[in-house]
Amino acid sequence: MGKYQLELKRAMSYLGENRKVVFLGQAVEFPGTAMTSTLEGVDRDKLLEMPVEEDLQMGIATGFALSGFIPVSIFPRWNFMLLAVNQIVNHLDKLPLLLDTKNAPKVIIRTGIGSVNPLDPGPQHKGDFTDAFLSMCENIEVIRLDNKEMIFPSYEKALLRDDGKSTMLIEWSDKYYDE
Repeated sequence: MGKYQLELKRAMSYLGENRKVVFLGQAVEFPGTAMTSTLEGVDRDKLLEMPVEEDLQMGIATGFALSGFIPVSIFPRWNFMLLAVNQIVNHLDKLPLLLDTKNAPKVIIRTGIGSVNPLDPGPQHKGDFTDAFLSMCENIEVIRLDNKEMIFPSYEKALLRDDGKSTMLIEWSDKYYDE
């Protein structure tokens, strides 16, 4: 396990200590992606495995947030998360405007740029849509985690923020095993 991945594991354990935090997504409760290993330190009762239904997952995450939880909605790759654009752009991003409050519920969205090493998965699994989401989202802070030093402070800020914004954090899958 590389230092980048260890920082992700530390950040997920930190989030998991908060009583309001719940994690949902694919390969969250059961192994399936590199992100699964970063949840090893999280209480299993906080993990909610979702079907391959990204729009539904994001809608459920928003519902959790409206109910007082702080959901961490995990999409293993950008390309999968594209199917949740409706919920992200038309609903979650607009909550602060619809609720007319700076204390709008927040969601932490976690996704990754698919790795190309040791095997290139093809164009449908390695997209990076950071710039597109930066232009589409007014009330969701979009942060690409370009180095391990950014990881913990960015997740900590996402958890502790009280400005009515959600946070989208983008990881580099190729950096998981870097020293």
